[in-house]
Amino acid sequence: MKYSIGNLTFIILLGLLLINQQPVSAQKKSFGDATQPIDTRVKQLVAELTLAEKVSLLGYRSKAVPRLGIPAYNWWNEGLHGVARAGEATIFPQAIALAATFNEDLIQSVSNVISTEARAKYNLSVARDRRLQYMGLTFWTPNINIFRDPRWGRGQETYGEDPFLTAHIGTAFVKGLQGTDPAYLKTAAAAKHFVAHSGPEATRDYFDAIVDEKDLRETYLYAFHALVNSGVESIMTAYNRVNGVPNSVNKSLVADVLRKEWGFKGHVVTDCGALDDVFSTHKTIPTAVQAAAAAIKAGIDLDCSSVLQNDVIKAVQQKLLTEKEVDVALGHVLKTQFKLGFFDDAAKSPYYSYGADSVHNTQHIDLARKAAQQSMVLLKNSNNLLPLKENSFSSVMVLGPNAASLDAMVGSYHGVSSKVVNFVEGITAAVDKSTRVEYDMGCDYRDTTHFGGIWGAGNADLTIAVIGLSPVLEGEAGDAFLSENGGDKKNLSLPASEIAFMKALRKGVKKPIIAVITAGSDVDVAAIEPYADAIIFAWYPGEQGGNALADIVLGKVSPSGHLPLTFYNSVNDLPLYTSYSMKDRTYRYFNKPVQYPFGFGLSYTSFAYEAPALPVKSYTQKDTVSVSVNIKNTGNFDGDEVVQAYIKYPNMDRVPVKEMKAFKRISLKKGQDGTVNLKIPLTELQKWNLKTHSWKLYPGSYQLLLGSNSADERIKMPFAVH
Repeated sequence: MKYSIGNLTFIILLGLLLINQQPVSAQKKSFGDATQPIDTRVKQLVAELTLAEKVSLLGYRSKAVPRLGIPAYNWWNEGLHGVARAGEATIFPQAIALAATFNEDLIQSVSNVISTEARAKYNLSVARDRRLQYMGLTFWTPNINIFRDPRWGRGQETYGEDPFLTAHIGTAFVKGLQGTDPAYLKTAAAAKHFVAHSGPEATRDYFDAIVDEKDLRETYLYAFHALVNSGVESIMTAYNRVNGVPNSVNKSLVADVLRKEWGFKGHVVTDCGALDDVFSTHKTIPTAVQAAAAAIKAGIDLDCSSVLQNDVIKAVQQKLLTEKEVDVALGHVLKTQFKLGFFDDAAKSPYYSYGADSVHNTQHIDLARKAAQQSMVLLKNSNNLLPLKENSFSSVMVLGPNAASLDAMVGSYHGVSSKVVNFVEGITAAVDKSTRVEYDMGCDYRDTTHFGGIWGAGNADLTIAVIGLSPVLEGEAGDAFLSENGGDKKNLSLPASEIAFMKALRKGVKKPIIAVITAGSDVDVAAIEPYADAIIFAWYPGEQGGNALADIVLGKVSPSGHLPLTFYNSVNDLPLYTSYSMKDRTYRYFNKPVQYPFGFGLSYTSFAYEAPALPVKSYTQKDTVSVSVNIKNTGNFDGDEVVQAYIKYPNMDRVPVKEMKAFKRISLKKGQDGTVNLKIPLTELQKWNLKTHSWKLYPGSYQLLLGSNSADERIKMPFAVH
């Protein structure tokens, strides 16, 4: 990275300031010796602290310990798809859109940028002795809950409905956030919300998710286990209960499964206010003091509220806890801080020199555009309307309630940017200056009878109608203030005003209409499908969404996003929203017709698949199924294909209809071919045995299916397991 004279001066001053922030008393203490192992240093620091000081460090608003040179620190930071709530930062597509790229390398690049900007902001704020919330290095992201039901408002924060895809996208995201330096974390990631947490939003503070061990292990815990194995630094517990026990005091899940069985070594933090819920809304424990003791005993280390800071000393005095148990929890918290370099000379960190030029620079903005391009999903393209032919139009009408909406670009848990390009701006900038472009809001989210822009659209060669949802219609409880169901959706419907608007638009416009839909979840596309010649699902595409849409519409790139969700016909096809059984949910267990299958996405080009027969027809648990697939671009455009591999299991009770176990994106010029190598360890095909409470690879006849979505069984390869 190149640095200006001004930035070099800042770096020098920052380094001096950070070094000077280590008081002489701290530098002389044994825990300040960076040559010692971290575990030794943690023990040394814990030994220096009084019980009151220890407890003051167990809340997210960690107190200063001046006599040891420990500054105050606020643990709460967000980075779901860009540094959030902390001033100017690059805004990438929402998490569900990132999953739609099916591109692990891209996701790691995105989160690497996020952590770079986070380090720069931390350096800049600490240089001014600002210890602000959202300016720290501990990120409570990613959200790897399974989007089991399309009504959940927070589903946009997840990587979709599939545990395997969630695990792989989540792992890539964590790698970028935490960095690859052997000595220091770049930032600390937290996988949330542990566990079985995906609505209802309105009752999350007292909801009890009833889940049997099989669904818990195969679906709800799968991605968490994968991220623990990949080294995620933190786990955040969820608000709800699981089978009667609140997650924040659930010893069997946190202490037994997470720590003992999986060997998790990082720290566990509660969701914000979740520990208060234990005694105030769940009411499974009568007092705050007892809840504080139960949390520590269950394996909680850090509290995103003030229960531990207020009540742990009382719990020790009442002999509900020992100071040694407090030391264990504090040790996990301090270890993360040591790994972030908080107690070392700042110059030792490879990230100490990041400054203002590391935030929202040209390279980062370009990556946001690339991510948005790869996330958008082409759902319909009648008569190959797209990409638009050069000189085929002289006037464009861009209209709709989300055409110029900032909310529809940024989604939830977002940052702010001075360079957000909405859809109107993106199209306007991309077309020739001799092309006439008009904009009209068209309709709002409520009024079903009054519309604008239809006359203007009738006078244009082309209409782009941007409709859909926004984070005020779906999202977290309290944030989605226009939601009719506490943040959640009651059904899959688009706003009635938008459906009426699209009908009126089609009636008044005889020339092509391109519908662009923004949302973070499955919506009923069929309701507007007859009125559009082409449909692009844009999600909440981030600050470069307008440019990315223009790139796709005008053929600079071929669309290559794929749905990380099943698009159902109706919620009437689904079980009750409150049911956490996976029966009849997601493509893995759903057998009825759908609007669009999991993994679906059209392209401007076509791809041919060719694969030899599997070299081995019979496998055991220690084996790996390996297959090389030749992919050829047989169309007239350059494009990307996402090769997806699914497994069909032997006919047994409660096995998935099919299940994705490998995927790979490949870029091919028109006429070009390439090879995709896929590997599936047989251990990935194990299922949970409810009788033995353990994993088992069942013998029998299996099939490996290859295609471009879960319904596209282009190549079938049978094999046996014995």
